[in-house]
Amino acid sequence: MIDGFEVGHRTADGDGWLTGTTVVLARDGAVGGVDVRGGGPGTRETDLLDPSALVEQVHAVVLTGGSAYGLAAADGVMAGLEAQGVGLPVGPDPAHVVPIVPGAVVFDLGRGGAFGHRPDAGFGRDALAAASADDPARGCVGGGTGAVSGGLKGGLGWAELEVPGSATGVRVAAVVVLNAAGSLLDPGGRLWADRARGLGTPTAGEREALLEARRTAPPSLNTTIGAVLTDATLTKAQARKVAAVAHDGLARAVAPVHSMTDGDTIFCLASGRRPLAEGVGERWTDVVPALNGLLSAAADAFTAACLDAVLQAEARGPWRSYADLAPSAVRRPGA
Repeated sequence: MIDGFEVGHRTADGDGWLTGTTVVLARDGAVGGVDVRGGGPGTRETDLLDPSALVEQVHAVVLTGGSAYGLAAADGVMAGLEAQGVGLPVGPDPAHVVPIVPGAVVFDLGRGGAFGHRPDAGFGRDALAAASADDPARGCVGGGTGAVSGGLKGGLGWAELEVPGSATGVRVAAVVVLNAAGSLLDPGGRLWADRARGLGTPTAGEREALLEARRTAPPSLNTTIGAVLTDATLTKAQARKVAAVAHDGLARAVAPVHSMTDGDTIFCLASGRRPLAEGVGERWTDVVPALNGLLSAAADAFTAACLDAVLQAEARGPWRSYADLAPSAVRRPGA
């Protein structure tokens, strides 16, 4: 886990439920940025992340199902953080705080069978209580529980890496709820996100099964949401740039992206535990190459998180997973 962050889930899977909430927690605060590109976003407090806005740090980001109804999950996160004394100080009493909790939603209404089963404030409280600094659970958990992508079961993915060439050891991670309208597959049935070609090529029968799943998928609203986490020290403008470039990573995994039925939204949170580069504040020639390295790594991490979401997904209801339909492609050596 990236220093300064915790992740927690609340999952509702079964008895008419197929949805959930994921919280990315920064108890000590983190500089935040966001980039919204889909035509149908459902978001909260994103204006605060504009570099010209007053608030410098956020305390959590909520990634949740439930479409616009699911934004209520952030109320539970706010209440939980207030009880812990975590938030923006706004009064003379240390308890007078306002937790800054932006969020974004995916459309998963009715996928478990009951349209009215969607996250509320209790989901946010539970996800906050479950937050830990361990690597998060992935697949059909939290905000990815009801995710569907291109006719296949989607889910929640995670990827983490050290920024190549970083002189200060900066790390970056991505968490994604993959619920895209676009296709995950190239014409040969391979996953776009498998840029390293670590997976096999589906057989002709598997390829036909994958294409049939996409052809017969019922029309749906969608959205991919996520966050890039880093321990680098960034300004709000730099965090916004990282969030923007992370969309390049999404575009490597899904085609097309940013449609009118997607609400694609990516956050960036920077805990500031490491300087971005040696000599920060002294020479721009040190900062720019280091920032470029972080931007490239953020896009790579987001693509890898999308791949992880696909491979960790499990079938639910009428939605089969990629691993179900193309087992020979995902079979590991020796399996």
